Amino acid sequence: MTPANLAATVLSAARSVFETRGLDTSALPEATTVERPRNPEHGDYASTLALQLGKKAGVAPRELAAALAEELGRQPGVKSVEIAGPGFLNIRLDAAAAGVLARDIVLAGSRYGHTDTLAGERINLEFVSANPTGPVHIGGVRWAAVGDALSRLLRAAGATVGTEYYFNDAGSQIDRFAKSLLASAKGEPAPEDGYGGEYIAEIATAVVAEAPDVLKLGEPEALETFRRVGVDLMFAEIKQSLTEFGVRFDTYFNEKDLHERGELQEALDRLRAQGHIYEADGATWLRTTDFGDDKDRVLRKSDGDWTYFAADCAYYLDKRKRGFERIVIMLGADHHGYIGRMKAMAACFGDDPATNLEILIGQLVNLVRDKQPVRMSKRAGTVVTLEDIVEAIGVDATRYALARFSSDSPIDIDIDEWTRATKDNKVYYVQYCAARTFNVAKQAADLGVTRGEPGDFNPGLLTHEKENELLKALGEFPEVIARSAELREPHHVARYLEDLAGAYHRFYDNCRVTPRTDESVTDTHRARLWLNDATRTVIANGLGLLGVSAPERM
Repeated sequence: MTPANLAATVLSAARSVFETRGLDTSALPEATTVERPRNPEHGDYASTLALQLGKKAGVAPRELAAALAEELGRQPGVKSVEIAGPGFLNIRLDAAAAGVLARDIVLAGSRYGHTDTLAGERINLEFVSANPTGPVHIGGVRWAAVGDALSRLLRAAGATVGTEYYFNDAGSQIDRFAKSLLASAKGEPAPEDGYGGEYIAEIATAVVAEAPDVLKLGEPEALETFRRVGVDLMFAEIKQSLTEFGVRFDTYFNEKDLHERGELQEALDRLRAQGHIYEADGATWLRTTDFGDDKDRVLRKSDGDWTYFAADCAYYLDKRKRGFERIVIMLGADHHGYIGRMKAMAACFGDDPATNLEILIGQLVNLVRDKQPVRMSKRAGTVVTLEDIVEAIGVDATRYALARFSSDSPIDIDIDEWTRATKDNKVYYVQYCAARTFNVAKQAADLGVTRGEPGDFNPGLLTHEKENELLKALGEFPEVIARSAELREPHHVARYLEDLAGAYHRFYDNCRVTPRTDESVTDTHRARLWLNDATRTVIANGLGLLGVSAPERM
């Protein structure tokens, strides 16, 4: 029995009590939850429903708890219910009701843990979106790991998700990139506001190889060639790096397409029709202060050029026209100022910013070795790149380390810690659990222990304290997925997996799945094999949500 099943049983019992006593059933919530007590001696699960409903029902909470306990005690799978304090319900399940979860998990396989809590939601999730002027730096790598994990979580919670990389291929940064490439090709220093690093020389050489006569052209034509070819080469490298990191986007959206298709003008016209546009000082302004922004924003400058914010408006409108009801954008630590203007922009379009737009801000990441910051990449010249961190600790450790912490907290990634083959290395600890479950199953097969048919499984044999602890941990997985998706916080999955691995290792130390040399195979061994394989299923599913492998051996 999962916590969700038990919660539904508790709510059903409450409805029965209300109906029997003639109480107003409209006071009942649509759903309730149960929790694992901190002290296992207080039972398997606890409910505060009687405390929540007592005042609404006009019944003392402890009296209502007594009625609920009596009704729950009649439910299949409930062993006992005790009342604590002012009306807490401490619930114990019988072994068979708890143990059947192992079979259910194995039979569900990769679908176990998936929920429908976000069913019907259409979410556009934009992350990374680094300018194609250099390799993906460590801040972008954090969003690659967290964003990809979040997309997997949202889908597991039932949402329809479109992942998107916004490709800024227009504007002054691209101009500086092209000038840096041209200078490198000519053997000249980079412009004062340009880009440095070995990668500039590499891209410049590649452009010359593709367009051998480029340096014979006039400067405007040469710059255009370096812009066009150089951006294509740089972005191809970015996509390749992300692909090797396990991150693939449903859509790569080019900013220049917004310009070429006239979507900036369309957005301006839409905002004008909403009554939020005005002209001043020869420029076109959006009155975002009407919706809480600290100042109004220019959409078109007095020289006729569009602003970056105009492209932001057009891009938001494009996403909404494609049918996405909720736009989620992940931005770096230096983008706090964007929140107010973007929320105000959504309101100017007539949307509800609280419903239609979410902006998540990620904090800084430092790569450290010997407790000292690794400050720059040899290739990029100024920043630590995706390739640097993957080379240092590997793809799995990088993805896990970056997804393990709340994205709104700065973090240090210690190379020594994340390459150590000990339990202090959290990804190693969880992956070791995955490998151990596989090895146990292999040893069982070698000794003739098989699960048998599902109908032959006897869950009532899983009575050991550590078996019960492991089953309760396994039962929490669907709730962890639902909560992590709702909060947009994949780190809850990583922390859950570490707790689950601990519960499995304690089970392994106390409960033999395989018989000793002088023992015969029993139904208890078979039941424990179901539990072992259920654990492997959940560990693999959880790691998969983080984009991390579940190895068969370490």
